[in-house]
Amino acid sequence: MGVWGRALDAAGISDPTLRDDYARQRKLVARYRRSSYLAARLLLPRPLLPHLITAIAFMHHTDNLLDSGPEAERPAAYARWEKEVREGLAVGESDHPAIRPLLYTVSAHPGFRARVEDFLDAAATELEFTGFATEADYQRYVDQYALPAFMLIAGLIAGEDPPSGYREACRTYIDGSQRLDFANDLSEDLAEGRLNLVRSTLDAHGVTRADLESARDTPGTRSLLERLLGRARQSLAASRSLVDLAPPEGRPLFRAVIEIEDLTAIAAAAKGPALLHAPARPSGPAIARVLLRERRHVRRLRGSAGL
Repeated sequence: MGVWGRALDAAGISDPTLRDDYARQRKLVARYRRSSYLAARLLLPRPLLPHLITAIAFMHHTDNLLDSGPEAERPAAYARWEKEVREGLAVGESDHPAIRPLLYTVSAHPGFRARVEDFLDAAATELEFTGFATEADYQRYVDQYALPAFMLIAGLIAGEDPPSGYREACRTYIDGSQRLDFANDLSEDLAEGRLNLVRSTLDAHGVTRADLESARDTPGTRSLLERLLGRARQSLAASRSLVDLAPPEGRPLFRAVIEIEDLTAIAAAAKGPALLHAPARPSGPAIARVLLRERRHVRRLRGSAGL
């Protein structure tokens, strides 16, 4: 039996249909966020791995409904999904293969239910998104959507009673991560008709949407990207306090995720205006070094605990 099968066993997931549901979630997450999946697989305790995977898959499925397909049809598509999830939460069962594992995770981690409901409540923010006029608009987006999304994951890792300051540290991390995504994914977002940068920041650097869409390499676009990536790295550095606030078994994953985000920001900064053509990615060997180092931390932790 492989690592995944042993993780399902450790999580008490024995029903064949439910195991298949979780396996589909695993394939989804492994396909769209490979480095995050590898980090979770290598660094999380086995009983927690399937639950974290289904939290990520739920977030991804919801995001897809909010961000893709004909724009006029998105509210109705999301409303159907929200109704089905809430009905499943109410009765504890569902016929939907993406909701069944979510409900089992709720039964295993009761505090996760509130995280799911918070995220469903927050989704309207994404449906109503028309861009950020000011930094204050962006900060509201972080509070109202990005943070509830991240707490699906961070809440599972923290358990039922997170320590004081944990949510604030999570917010600092997701601020940096979101800033990085918006800068690094500029070319992809613009191709889909979205501009996720603060308009007042563009104005301050003398950059227009047309400049970005045309991938113009100007002093303004260079200074804009330097500013965006610099702020992302500042928040990511400040979020390292999250590691100490997490339970010991969650610290290797948080350390790895923060460092991989920082490596991505460094790669994006090196790419400069070429980001307007395609995102940057850190090198495979650099990611592997982070994961292997943290894997050694995991082994020491489990050895000291006699596991």
